[in-house]
Amino acid sequence: MVTEDEAMRRAVALAARGLGTTSPNPVVGCILLGPGGEVVGEGFHAYAGGPHAEIVALAQAGERARGGTCVVTLEPCNHTGRTGPCSDALIHAGVRRVVIAVDDPTPVAAGGAATLRAAGIEVATGVRRAEAELGNVAWLTAVRRGRPYVTWKFAATLDGRSAAADGTSQWISSAESRADVHVLRSTVDAIVAGVGTVVADDPQLTVRDLRDGTLAIKQPLRVVADSSGRTPAAARVRDAAAPTWIVTSAEVGTGPDGRVDLSALLGALFGRGVRNVLLEGGPTLAGAFLAAGLVDRVIGYVAPKLLGAGRAALVDAGIGTIADAIELDFTEITQIGGDLRFTATPRPKPAPSDHPVTRPADGNEDF
Repeated sequence: MVTEDEAMRRAVALAARGLGTTSPNPVVGCILLGPGGEVVGEGFHAYAGGPHAEIVALAQAGERARGGTCVVTLEPCNHTGRTGPCSDALIHAGVRRVVIAVDDPTPVAAGGAATLRAAGIEVATGVRRAEAELGNVAWLTAVRRGRPYVTWKFAATLDGRSAAADGTSQWISSAESRADVHVLRSTVDAIVAGVGTVVADDPQLTVRDLRDGTLAIKQPLRVVADSSGRTPAAARVRDAAAPTWIVTSAEVGTGPDGRVDLSALLGALFGRGVRNVLLEGGPTLAGAFLAAGLVDRVIGYVAPKLLGAGRAALVDAGIGTIADAIELDFTEITQIGGDLRFTATPRPKPAPSDHPVTRPADGNEDF
């Protein structure tokens, strides 16, 4: 016999298998328990347009679902899109009870719990809510704010340098950290970089196996913030390995700093179905995102090296005094190869700063 709490923990783990392939839909996991508490079916939402987690689990369970319990990480949908309502499917399957971790915040799909209750099905909510919200944080944040969830990823030495004085940056982080970055890339919908990084480093910005260079089947959208269209025609981001969008100010508008309007860029990405963005290189673009309050998570790979000079990992984040420092809360610290990887979230600012900050001239232009 499996408890509902144990089943929800398993459902959260199943949901994570859909990271990077379900947008604009959420990741969802589902466990079906028979009348005796045994697992009779399980499933997760694997890709947009495909069967929802509940439908996969019901197909496995068949008649064994009748009189049983559905344990699901997100409120069953209540609308007909590319698939039918999961709430109706659960009613027709004859389940007795539905246990939900997180209510659906979208007005279109919400209401499944009410439909289930109206059909006489017992509904409980909030089981392992925090754990399920964390596993679905990108989608939940995106639909609540109307813009993608943004993770800034960087690699630096202990003294905060992302390149040496002569411009060399390969390799600051370990092979294990670089492999970990490719796993991280595989979970997002888009990778964003500035044109300065594209010109200086010519990155490909793809998901691949570092051992043999094999490209992953599913590739995130590559996005280059390029105010004036300086991306070279032969840049690797323009190859056929993955879709690419070169974003200019003429296309999405100009921000207050005279460069690509970052809020408009994120809004346009949301309109394209992007819910989860990874921000990579360079330090000026990252600073602009942080200054605008558009970073939701920071993942840093810190190498046990010292340079003493060279390019900083972050510049021009709108900070003029120590009182305006962007404070972070660590959520995870672990060792990857010889490096330390930390994950942190910015603390909300209590009030706007009263200290004006002057942005650098175009000589420091990255996007």
